[in-house]
Amino acid sequence: MRLAAPLSFATLALAAIAAAPQPPAHKAPHAATQMVAQTPPMGWNSWNFFHRNVTQKDVEAAADAMASNGMRDAGYVYVNIDDTWEGERDANGVLHTNSKFPDMKALADYVHSKGLKLGIYSSPGPKTCAGFEGSYGHEQQDADLYASWGIDYLKYDLCSYRKIMAEQAPNDKAAQMRTMIAAYAKMDKALKSTGRPIVFSLCQYGDDAVWEWAPSIGGNLWRTTGDINPTWNRIYDILEEQAGLARYAGPGHWNDPDMLEVGNGKLSPAENRSHFSMWAMLAAPLLAGNDLPNMTPEVLSILTNHDVIAIDQDRLGREATRAYADGEVEVWTRHLEHGALAVAVLNVGSDRYSSHPFNLSLAKLGLRGPQNGKDLWTGKEVTLTNDEPIELASHDILLVRIPAPRY
Repeated sequence: MRLAAPLSFATLALAAIAAAPQPPAHKAPHAATQMVAQTPPMGWNSWNFFHRNVTQKDVEAAADAMASNGMRDAGYVYVNIDDTWEGERDANGVLHTNSKFPDMKALADYVHSKGLKLGIYSSPGPKTCAGFEGSYGHEQQDADLYASWGIDYLKYDLCSYRKIMAEQAPNDKAAQMRTMIAAYAKMDKALKSTGRPIVFSLCQYGDDAVWEWAPSIGGNLWRTTGDINPTWNRIYDILEEQAGLARYAGPGHWNDPDMLEVGNGKLSPAENRSHFSMWAMLAAPLLAGNDLPNMTPEVLSILTNHDVIAIDQDRLGREATRAYADGEVEVWTRHLEHGALAVAVLNVGSDRYSSHPFNLSLAKLGLRGPQNGKDLWTGKEVTLTNDEPIELASHDILLVRIPAPRY
């Protein structure tokens, strides 16, 4: 099992932060700006399902679905457009949308009319990952534009800025990191100067121990890994990479193991449940990435499980940690408000069609005696003991909330 922290450049990261010039002082941000993402953001992002093909109509349809199918009421707020909305800049440097998005202001108004918020995507580099216009050299201009449209969330993807880093500091990783930090700090300053509360999502794949410096430059969430895909192996790899990162998360600043793939690919119902459960345990942003208007009732029921969402949104903001692993079973715990505890027992075994009896060790969780709680997927009251084996199918999960654990 791999630990995510420290990464190769973690030491460089700390040195770079200390050496990096501080961004210029600016006016105190709008009070609402300071309060964004006090719990992990919830919503939807276009990329996992639509990729390059997303249109304004698709985003409107996603907003319609969220407003009518119970997702908005369950806490999903942000409707986020990923890459490929960008057109060209005019003679004054103002960025325009392309033909897929004929009127971004009208789209924002439409999304807001549904009681939702609109997110957008850019890069600190000259080009986005898909080759569209980035924000390099136009940071304040773009931030002002987003605010004028009514944008509520920005995903800022490193992409072509890697080339800028290499050009400005060839063969000097520490200097390249200082350059990267300064680029993200510059956009944070630009966003805050607009006075509009905009969630700032850093996407640079966990490079250079981003969790160690992102909060200091205004990041509300930061990607901890490379991209997700709708396969169990990739989801589990990402889960394993989160070990060691819990201490960096808290209200207003969150580790981001990437968007949800629930309902995509060939994930089984058990895999969808486990994926959703573990992202909730990790206090991860819950950004659905599926085809919202056409999902099955089963997928919708997973995405709108209020008890599991309550784990994710717990205001204590404590991310889960892996308590121990025994063979093909892992046990994770998360401390919650009012002294409650969430326990996840996950069968990561490779045989998809067999169950795995497992004896939980309460002592390894620091617990004493039988523990009464609620199984958050069946809704039934359960008692966790050392003696009664837990039967779990491959890639399935037992998620229990214990309101009054005995230590």
